[in-house]
Amino acid sequence: MNRFLHFIFVGLLLAGCQDKEDNSKGVYFAGEIVNPTDRQVVLFKGEKAIDSVELDENNRFVFSLDSVQEGLHHFYHHPEMQYLYLENGDSLQARLNTVDFDESLVFSGKGEEINNLLLEIFLGTEQEEDLVYSFYDLEPGIFSLKIDSLQNYKLNLLDKSMFEFEFSYKAYEMVKAGIVYNSNISKEAYPFYHSRRSGENNMHELPDFFYQYRKDIDYNNQELTYLRPYYNFMKFHLGNLAYTSCKNNCGTNPKVAGKKLHFNKHQLKLIDSLITQKELRDNLFRNVAIDYLLKHDSEENTKIFIEDFHKLSKNNKHNEEINNLYEGVISMQPTKALPALAFTNYDGDEVMLSEVDKGHQVVFYFWSSAELGHFKNVIKQVAKLKQQHPKYHFVGISLRTDEKRWRGLVDTYGLDKKEQLWINDYGKAARALLVNNPNKSIIAKDGIIIDAFANIYRSF
Repeated sequence: MNRFLHFIFVGLLLAGCQDKEDNSKGVYFAGEIVNPTDRQVVLFKGEKAIDSVELDENNRFVFSLDSVQEGLHHFYHHPEMQYLYLENGDSLQARLNTVDFDESLVFSGKGEEINNLLLEIFLGTEQEEDLVYSFYDLEPGIFSLKIDSLQNYKLNLLDKSMFEFEFSYKAYEMVKAGIVYNSNISKEAYPFYHSRRSGENNMHELPDFFYQYRKDIDYNNQELTYLRPYYNFMKFHLGNLAYTSCKNNCGTNPKVAGKKLHFNKHQLKLIDSLITQKELRDNLFRNVAIDYLLKHDSEENTKIFIEDFHKLSKNNKHNEEINNLYEGVISMQPTKALPALAFTNYDGDEVMLSEVDKGHQVVFYFWSSAELGHFKNVIKQVAKLKQQHPKYHFVGISLRTDEKRWRGLVDTYGLDKKEQLWINDYGKAARALLVNNPNKSIIAKDGIIIDAFANIYRSF
């Protein structure tokens, strides 16, 4: 909150001296990226790429547009993205260091006020996480007051900045929505976190006023579709409604409701009944589908789910992705053959996955040089599992690592060279093996899948 205060009462005073009378519709967005991780910057409106530019020799970029559809945008520099609010006539500059992408990002020029404010809210939310999490121990009435107090504090600061710097009404509403919906996420999450932290077997009874904000929910605000707090709220809220419905009407143990077919069917029906805005509707259907499919329910239940998904979410723009994932999940069911993927062993020979350690139960686990902390933890866990479960042969697969770096890590950490594989085409392997979780492992024997959704920490 200190950065938030500093921005409102100091940073904006400097910006207030700039000329605000330029009525040009042209939009200029430029910047400098220190320690770039790619040579390109892409500007998006929603999921549509408006334009892309290359960094010059000084790691600078420039977008010059005749006009824009005013509202929330985002820019992407692999693998990071951040919000950008653009109005016609803006002349905006950004500077950032990819070593600390969000925290180092600063906007200046015409349009800086709203963009720095959006950024401060995003960073402030991250910084508040521990504080809000500590509130989940509290009784619901006190918890609600604490969250309301944080929200009102930010809204008051927003109103002061609006009064002094005269944001457009549309921009003001965007920032306000970010504050309000983020607070509402905490209230939607409260019953679950409170139960977990308190050890209570049943959900805590909530006062009548606790969900009072629900009467003001706008389920179809196109301007907010890609605002993270709004979208995340919708996911929490719909999940909460579906959970409550299952708990009250389906005779289901609430602690496992999230893994059941009918719970996710409830979510599909809720989206169908409440959400009409096409982009938000498609994205929420996609979220439920991916979440369910990756929980690897039975093949029969998975087929029922995907049929319901297509009945309710007709012409979903994510259909190809969902269908590919569904086919991948079906192909990775027990008794199915491992995908026909060729890997490279330490000797440089090509090895088919199905040929690895024939006659033994093999556990394939995954690591990447991009996450050295995870790599170190995984190899420690594997060393322990080798002692506890000698019937398994553990084979590491390195993804997102260049070959030289892979060999160097194998040597440096003294890994058994016969138990390590590498593949150049990370994307192909990740899709085929459904590597969506860094702790994922696959158990197989003689090229036949036993469990394609095991966890290196929890399944042994």
